[in-house]
Amino acid sequence: MSRLRRSHPVQQLTTQFSGQHALLRPDFQYLPSDHSSKHGFFNPASESTRSVALYEWLLFRKPAQWPAQETIPSCLDKPQARPDATLNDWQVWFVGHATVLIQIGPYNFLTDPVWAQHVSPLPHLGPKRVRPAGIALDELPPIDAVLLSHNHYDHLDLASLKWLHQRDRMPIYTGLANRCYLPEEMQVIELDWWQQADFKPDNRIKIVYTPAQHFSGRGLKDRNKALWGGLSILTPDDHCFFAGDTGYSPHFQQIRENLGAPRLSLLPIGAYEPRKIMRTMHMNPADAIRAHLDLHSKQSLSIHYRTFQLTDEAINQPLLELASAMTEAQVTDGSFFNLLEGYGRKV
Repeated sequence: MSRLRRSHPVQQLTTQFSGQHALLRPDFQYLPSDHSSKHGFFNPASESTRSVALYEWLLFRKPAQWPAQETIPSCLDKPQARPDATLNDWQVWFVGHATVLIQIGPYNFLTDPVWAQHVSPLPHLGPKRVRPAGIALDELPPIDAVLLSHNHYDHLDLASLKWLHQRDRMPIYTGLANRCYLPEEMQVIELDWWQQADFKPDNRIKIVYTPAQHFSGRGLKDRNKALWGGLSILTPDDHCFFAGDTGYSPHFQQIRENLGAPRLSLLPIGAYEPRKIMRTMHMNPADAIRAHLDLHSKQSLSIHYRTFQLTDEAINQPLLELASAMTEAQVTDGSFFNLLEGYGRKV
């Protein structure tokens, strides 16, 4: 049965002011591990890009010209609630950037929900949405869980999370020390790398927080004080992997070894130029193909591109380079695929 729709779907939200995060520092006692110390979290496989190099790039960067706004073809099919679906029935819908709706049986998982107009602590400032979200918020089926990879503004959007919480009261699975950025009334489940939690609606499903090579911070005092990562959904027979934001590193092979080859992976392909600055934190398309092969992923979906201009490459460059990388790696069987915003497919 078709769901009732408003005359004006909630296609975009005004960015919520979060200037209070500028001086926020998570109050968290870090246990020493291979990725944490008393000072915060770090990447075991790579040194983080120096702050000075980042500031120099921001001051003198010469980004490619992006369009001010693009339209997308509308998809007549919309995701529906699926109360009678089995755990073997999967669908994936690309909303835009790192926001993806994953339907596993009757359950709806949403990754890094961002419907904001700008990704910034201030409304009307910062990187602006160039391509609209492909699915309006009120066209989503009820969300059973949000998978929140880390706290950067293009992934943790307070306006979208508050809208979803008001409607669905869903749990949010995320990394250690990210709770402090979210309102107290939200149900936040914090996890360390490799730690798993039960998915309460169905104890056959587990959520695992997985390593990534990246960094965190929303203000002046919290760099790397909250953990970043990816998330895996484990069913009795399958594995769905959301990489979050990450550079290429050995963690993809470790994820396959520990959790099994994914039936579906969501792998970022954008925000990677200049390479000298971005290589430790963002994969380029060739890296994403390497990750796909390391994971032995049965299918992988491209994410994290052409929505917000975060780095210097042209808006269409990731897809062009992805096509070349697939040919060079002989990944020509359709196992690594792209979707237009608002479009879905069975996987």
